[in-house]
Amino acid sequence: MKNVTPLTRVTLPQAPRNASPLPWLTSIHSSIGRGPWGSSRYRGNCDGYLIKDLLQYFGARSVLDPMTGSGTCRDVCRDLGIPCVSFDIKSGRDASDASSYRGLEPADFAWLHPPYWRMIRYSENPSCMSNAPSLDAFLGQLTHVLTHCRNALTQDGHIAVLIGSYQDRQSGNRQIPLPALTTQAAIAAGLWPACTDIIRFQHGNTSSRRTYRSSFIPGLHDVCTVYSEFHQHKKYWPHTKESARVIPLPISSKPQMP
Repeated sequence: MKNVTPLTRVTLPQAPRNASPLPWLTSIHSSIGRGPWGSSRYRGNCDGYLIKDLLQYFGARSVLDPMTGSGTCRDVCRDLGIPCVSFDIKSGRDASDASSYRGLEPADFAWLHPPYWRMIRYSENPSCMSNAPSLDAFLGQLTHVLTHCRNALTQDGHIAVLIGSYQDRQSGNRQIPLPALTTQAAIAAGLWPACTDIIRFQHGNTSSRRTYRSSFIPGLHDVCTVYSEFHQHKKYWPHTKESARVIPLPISSKPQMP
């Protein structure tokens, strides 16, 4: 077999000029460092540069962060001087429980970096999404989280979700396409993609420093999709009752998942 030199640099396509306040923000996001935000010791954490770019692009004035994790979003908001309500199931507030949002002032941006189902177990709490007994149960919880966040937003607010696919060992290394399933859950929650998906390169992953005996195509990215309420997009939808309706398949009607 011919030796192939792996790419160490990726040349990105030239982005078209436009009126964006952040011309460097494109569908591909790559930051070598993680920045001064959050804790690098928290497994599965992400850097704060994408969060910062999105908050500035959408002009966020208040932020909801119902899955604090390492505290990255909270810290970015502090640096930018943006009020942020941040909580986590580890502190007793479950993002999939409507009572966790009671009494909150409407925010105009929500940041979600949920567990990638059971890839990493984050707590012993059975309500934690990383302990969901099945993929259907996980997606059901995620739909609840998206619905509660939608209800906690201003009418023109946005929800950004960062999530990635992975191979699930407990189901025989079946590929779990969480970005696609998340968009289905978002549509079920009355949301619609507000812009292009953003591919975020994963620099500094623990798995990148390991050696595996099995053969597979390594995943080096996750996907951030920004959603807004479906009513904001209705004016662009075909003007018939049938074609304007979005009817996602209920989770229970899909093929049985692991």
